[in-house]
Amino acid sequence: MGLNIGIDVGGTKIAGATVDVDGQIHHRSRRETPAQDVDAMSATITDLVHDLLRAADADGRTVGAVGVAVAGFVDASGTTVLFAPNIAWRDAPLKRMLEETVGRPIILENDANAAAWGEFRFGPARDDDDMLLLTVGTGVGGGIVSDGELLRGHEGVAAEVGHLRVQPDGYRCGCGNKGCLEAYASGTALVREARELVRGGSPHAGALIDLCGGEPEQLTGEMVTQAAAGGDPAAVELLADLGTWLGEGIASLVAVLDPAVIVVGGGVADAGDLLVGPARAAFGRQLTGRGHRRQADIVLAELGNDAGMIGAADLASRRTAPADRALASARATEADDARRTDAGSPAPA
Repeated sequence: MGLNIGIDVGGTKIAGATVDVDGQIHHRSRRETPAQDVDAMSATITDLVHDLLRAADADGRTVGAVGVAVAGFVDASGTTVLFAPNIAWRDAPLKRMLEETVGRPIILENDANAAAWGEFRFGPARDDDDMLLLTVGTGVGGGIVSDGELLRGHEGVAAEVGHLRVQPDGYRCGCGNKGCLEAYASGTALVREARELVRGGSPHAGALIDLCGGEPEQLTGEMVTQAAAGGDPAAVELLADLGTWLGEGIASLVAVLDPAVIVVGGGVADAGDLLVGPARAAFGRQLTGRGHRRQADIVLAELGNDAGMIGAADLASRRTAPADRALASARATEADDARRTDAGSPAPA
């Protein structure tokens, strides 16, 4: 059984894996992200891919295409990273750059889109044709699958669901606008509200004050989730507020997209029903046509941090044309022969 490679490029780490057609991971590798050096980024991704190729080769497995999921805007042609907020890519022709060094077809995709595709193909949405993914972490990302196809939009930058405006003249979002869903339903929002509660010195915040030693700036989202899991009323309330904003945002998105299922992932989703329960309740209250239509399920993602790699690998397999696969095979043979020669073993006759 052949493999494809999925690479997930974030602001602090680059994770990669070989993935089979059933979405199962066989080999893993990772590197730190040299985020402010464009040439070093390409070299690091290339090195990681070669590491995975060697691992597959040692198992007697062949590798086809490579999918690269990036935390940034990828243009509609899938060739260029237009902008990445935490990486120095600006109009970077990353597909061409990597194909020249990797020797296999490269498929570029936004990381949230790749994660959405992974959850659609191999996660809780695998039995549906229409799904919406929201990743709730430092920000709120998203991906949309409509009628079995990933929705990318005219410019390639669709599904920025975290920047749906939910509160006119509300909190300033990292994107520069005010009132985005991300400013109310993200891990950043959770920490902001929890620290404000600690600063106020309310007795209601006693457990949170203890967790951070009375220093609001030391309080993290993980601490809040930990306190909520332990039953602390203030932490439970903070996550419920977050879930309510999330559910109301989902209701607006569902009015436009009408998905069969909404998948919620990301680090904050580790809170489980403490987040998703209030989200479901708020969604039900705000759903257009409630009482006269089926209410789509809101479920937790299943693939965790592997979703982007698995989705990128599967997209690479699907989007690689036969001609590209033939070219990739020839280049792969040349590259494999070169590696064997460098290692001191003769190339096959």
